[in-house]
Amino acid sequence: MKIGLYFGSFNPIHVGHLIIANHVASFTQMQQVWFVISPQNPLKPSSELLNEYHRLVLIQKAIENNIQLKVTDVEFRLPRPSFTIDTLTHLTERYPKHQFSIIMGSDSYTNLPRWKNYQLILKNYPIIIYNRLGFEIHKENIAENITVLDAPILDISASIIRKNIKKGKSIQYLVTEAVEKEIMENSYYK
Repeated sequence: MKIGLYFGSFNPIHVGHLIIANHVASFTQMQQVWFVISPQNPLKPSSELLNEYHRLVLIQKAIENNIQLKVTDVEFRLPRPSFTIDTLTHLTERYPKHQFSIIMGSDSYTNLPRWKNYQLILKNYPIIIYNRLGFEIHKENIAENITVLDAPILDISASIIRKNIKKGKSIQYLVTEAVEKEIMENSYYK
């Protein structure tokens, strides 16, 4: 099975993440998209991170009716901080019949040289890139195993959602109704 791995903190998951994942599942050869929750990203501070198990529940609630979208807690059991190459190696060994590709925003792609063993990632795994505002990637500037999607460009960020919550502002339509309910009932990000 062809699996697209969508790595991220998802702090919290929002409609931008869901639109990209659904776009990949609908318009590429990927048969499923797996959200890979990073408990601790080595390139980001972890001070504002909601507990990874709470973020797992939020993703489960966000995707519960879409059979093409899954969530995995694989990085919860791997050494921290989480390095993509280690997770890819683990998943490839655990699921030898699956073909894994990486889904990333163009902002992450521009940071790829800062990633641990990024040359191995480029050599061994196809990459699916969606453009982010201010980080547009042009198809003529990429390697053979990289695909640039013509996906919707949305300027939604988890940090804006967290700020809205702290200010008591609405997050309706930025997250799914189930995610908003879970956040509000548990006073996350306040």
